[in-house]
Amino acid sequence: MLRNYQPADAEAIVRVAQAAFAEFEQDYSDWPLFTANVAKMPGLAETGELIVAEDEGEIVGAVAYVGPQAPKPAFFDPAWPIIRMLVVDPAARGKGVGRQLTEECLRRAERDRSPVIALHTAPIMTVALPMYLRMGFVRVQDAPDILGVPYAVYVKSLG
Repeated sequence: MLRNYQPADAEAIVRVAQAAFAEFEQDYSDWPLFTANVAKMPGLAETGELIVAEDEGEIVGAVAYVGPQAPKPAFFDPAWPIIRMLVVDPAARGKGVGRQLTEECLRRAERDRSPVIALHTAPIMTVALPMYLRMGFVRVQDAPDILGVPYAVYVKSLG
């Protein structure tokens, strides 16, 4: 079940986000800094719409949808809505949670009448990146590395 974030969800979202990224500990040059930034995920609700995935009352995933014109990193076109911080609890992987969360972001971009939606990800994201490519996202440019990990911007045309 997908629903909008509530402030009471913050602790569970941080737990899921940190569990989701734990497999990449060896990839980032400053893991404590990276996990501190991951722990700020609930703050994305201030500039975007945080969407939570629940399974039997437990939060198993989350994503932020940041709409057109909302503040976002400078390497994105300011007019583009973006998907930020898609996270799925490792114990809930393989159930389509990430796809459902991504599809909800696509619905919100269509609601906002946006012709495209964007995200940034890294080649080390060996589950997320292939899913995005299957869903029609196309690599358009490099994004700044994050603590030694290369990232790129991907865009999907809507409609």
